[in-house]
Amino acid sequence: MKRIIIITGASSGMGAEFARQVYTQHKNTTTQTEMWLIAREDDKLRDFATTLTGKNILVRTFAFDLRGSVGAEHVNNLLNTESKNGKFVVDLLINNAGFGTYGPFAETDPAREMSMVELNCTALTGICGFVLPYMQRGGHIINVASLAAFLPLGNFAVYAATKSYVLSFSMALAAELKERGISVCALCPGSVSTNFANVASNGKRREVLHGRDPRKVVAHCLRASQRNKKIALWATKWKVTAFLSRFVGRYIGARFTYLFNKRPH
Repeated sequence: MKRIIIITGASSGMGAEFARQVYTQHKNTTTQTEMWLIAREDDKLRDFATTLTGKNILVRTFAFDLRGSVGAEHVNNLLNTESKNGKFVVDLLINNAGFGTYGPFAETDPAREMSMVELNCTALTGICGFVLPYMQRGGHIINVASLAAFLPLGNFAVYAATKSYVLSFSMALAAELKERGISVCALCPGSVSTNFANVASNGKRREVLHGRDPRKVVAHCLRASQRNKKIALWATKWKVTAFLSRFVGRYIGARFTYLFNKRPH
């Protein structure tokens, strides 16, 4: 039976790194395997896909906007269409698509904030729901959350809230799928060297401050997922921050970051 790997937000950043590393792991497989890469920018996605060369795994690209229930339905339609061509199993789903916005909520664009919720939360939820019927024992789901998931953050209010949702949802889903043998892992990285800050700051901050190597973050996450870990936290600093967040009041954390962690926007 054909095996399928699905990665969203796969044209750049950690999504592209997930695709590279997963492709390398499977390129010598003897099982019929396809990797579905999903992102908005068609040309960028196709160009990236050409870097994944080999004979034993087919890379397919799908360019569409994943935001909201409409975006998730695009994935559902792909699955339904594929099912008409024969049976298949989704071995790995990586929900990586998402973005953030910097700045106090009152100074950000409400439409952009709502768009973030639609992508970070609504689409991720729908995609999990649509993919699950095609998964079997031994399957894996990776949902990309954030270190921001552990505490409300001033100047990062909606993004932190969306990632808190992703973490909570992933933990509950892991508990529900335990008997089915499907693992769910929430990746909760701190600063990683991607284009995240450029997007979040509307170009005012080109680079992520103190960004870590995405190759190491992704490699650690894939190992954690294979070991059925529920949360992937690579850097020691991130683990300490996540642990200490338990002892900080939610309002205090939000107020402190609002006052002392200003972000260009």
